[in-house]
Amino acid sequence: MKLNPAKNYQSTKRATGYVSRLKARQETYDKIGFMSGLEVHQQLLTSEKLFCHCPAGIYNKDNDYDAELVRHMRPTLSELGEYDGTALMEFKTRKEILYRIKNNTACTYEVDDTPPFPMNNEALDIAIEISLLSKLNIVGEVHITRKQYLDGSIPTGFQRTAILGVEGEIELPHKKIRLIQLSIEEDSCREISDKGHIRVFKTDRLGMPLIETVTYPDCINPDEARQACDYIRFLNRSTNKVRTGMGAGRQDVNVSCKGGSRVEIKGVAHSKWIPELTHNEAFRQWALLRIMSLLKKRFTTAEKFKISHKPLDNKINILIEKPGEKMTAVNLPGFKAIMSHFTQPGKVFADEISDRLKVIACLEKPNMIHSEDLENKLGAKDWKQIREVLGSGEEDAQLIFWGPEQDIKTAIETIEERCIMAFTGVPGETRKALADGTTVFERVLPGADRMYPDTDTIPIPLSSEYIEERGKALPSYIINRYSKLRSWQIPEDSYTYIFSKNLFPLLESIIEELGTDPGYAGRFIGQTIKFYESRIHGPEKLHTQRIFELFAYLLKKKIDLKLAEKMLPLLLEHPKMDFDSVLESLKFKKTDKEHIFSRIPLLITKFRETAINSNPDNEHNWIMGQLRKLSTGNIKLHDLSNKIREAQTNG
Repeated sequence: MKLNPAKNYQSTKRATGYVSRLKARQETYDKIGFMSGLEVHQQLLTSEKLFCHCPAGIYNKDNDYDAELVRHMRPTLSELGEYDGTALMEFKTRKEILYRIKNNTACTYEVDDTPPFPMNNEALDIAIEISLLSKLNIVGEVHITRKQYLDGSIPTGFQRTAILGVEGEIELPHKKIRLIQLSIEEDSCREISDKGHIRVFKTDRLGMPLIETVTYPDCINPDEARQACDYIRFLNRSTNKVRTGMGAGRQDVNVSCKGGSRVEIKGVAHSKWIPELTHNEAFRQWALLRIMSLLKKRFTTAEKFKISHKPLDNKINILIEKPGEKMTAVNLPGFKAIMSHFTQPGKVFADEISDRLKVIACLEKPNMIHSEDLENKLGAKDWKQIREVLGSGEEDAQLIFWGPEQDIKTAIETIEERCIMAFTGVPGETRKALADGTTVFERVLPGADRMYPDTDTIPIPLSSEYIEERGKALPSYIINRYSKLRSWQIPEDSYTYIFSKNLFPLLESIIEELGTDPGYAGRFIGQTIKFYESRIHGPEKLHTQRIFELFAYLLKKKIDLKLAEKMLPLLLEHPKMDFDSVLESLKFKKTDKEHIFSRIPLLITKFRETAINSNPDNEHNWIMGQLRKLSTGNIKLHDLSNKIREAQTNG
């Protein structure tokens, strides 16, 4: 029977049991055995990089550089004489790596021409403090190791990293998440482009101190994974010793399902992406397991699967041909209805092959078409001719790929390798996060063989006295802060902003030192500041101490705190403006409440004489509007409202 790819996509999506995240329940995730863990990376706020004296936190644009360096990466043997699978895959790509270097942000250490300097003590101090906050067991000696990276993100081909603490925990409101370890390491380069066999990086971020917090796979649903990530981010920020802003905090998310494999979703820029990404990845694995079961019914063993391929000549009418590139047709025996099988929303198994062709064979997308395309990119007659050329059977699928002649061999190997992997279910791999909640293949999942000792550094002993000193001035635990916010009845939609900006200490001091109403202080800091900060950008950031001083000023002057909402926009525009001048700009005048109340009867009379609709609520709202500006800062608006109601009743 003729296959309808679109219908096959929908039917396999239903057969997989896929539901949208909004419709999924805990039972959904229990059924597929959802498991997730995190690797949360955070740049530390230091003046210098981790293993040299170059300044940290100075960035430059892509085309602003003083020199360019070219590297070709090669794998090295581990201590046990093994090559890491990721390193071998990267070597297979034959990438040429270009580094754009700026003199004021990089030195000879960054390009591996100078041994490392001693580890930055400032960075080590901060990392130990965060380890203690994470309830980790601190190591007795810091041993620096090398972690291979042949993707070009580090010019040396390895990253220096060291474990500082092991076996800790973080406490969410409803459960504890176990921590495997916390490491300190140097950050990698920033990628500018990756096209064909050329990858371009800039080195401004390279070598900046970074910590990585790794959890066990204790998260049993996507929202829990995000909560755990946010907790770690908030914990790091509570020290006020980490960098913030785009790229300063990044997370990788590990996901698996029952019968699947650990897959690492790399480069999750925002924690809000985590729920959709982990949901879709778990179901992608569930779909791949279904594909495995279908293939095993068709083949008694994977050894019996063998692709065939033939170059296409100009006699075949294919309009996708690119100048200077060769086209090859490939037959996939027994893969009918597999190529259009659902894997992710809007994606099918054929995308698994196309992604690897892009990464491993360096064939830029679009790099292939196949016989089960959801969109008809090639006519039925053409596909019939292709099947005749390949000698295809009724249960086979076909694809056509194109690229430079020197990449064809690698491409054919990549296609066959991915199809054979389908017989074993879910390959362990690293995948790149996309904003729409789906992922694409990035590289083979690295293993233990990528690690080996660093011979250029000596161990750093950590004495008990040193560790005790680091633990003396730690901030309170995030879970304790969370409990306090709840006891103060602060709206929960304010929590994320308060924690992400580390505004809890400010809120606590305003409430406990100034005796301010917790509800109002929480709404002001968690909602009002958030609202105006995103809309008003002054010459410099408004320091949190100014907010404390603003509340203290209003209380001393016996001015209602509601006026702070009017003053805040001016303070954001002019952070150094004194409070008296702000009041003058607002034309605020201190007025006795009896004077304000005395105007109510006249306004009632005026409304009743002129109003078309004399509804009591309309009357009340109109009078409030007339007196709001005069009343703000002089009396509580709640008291004014009650006084108007009282006058309406008596009148």
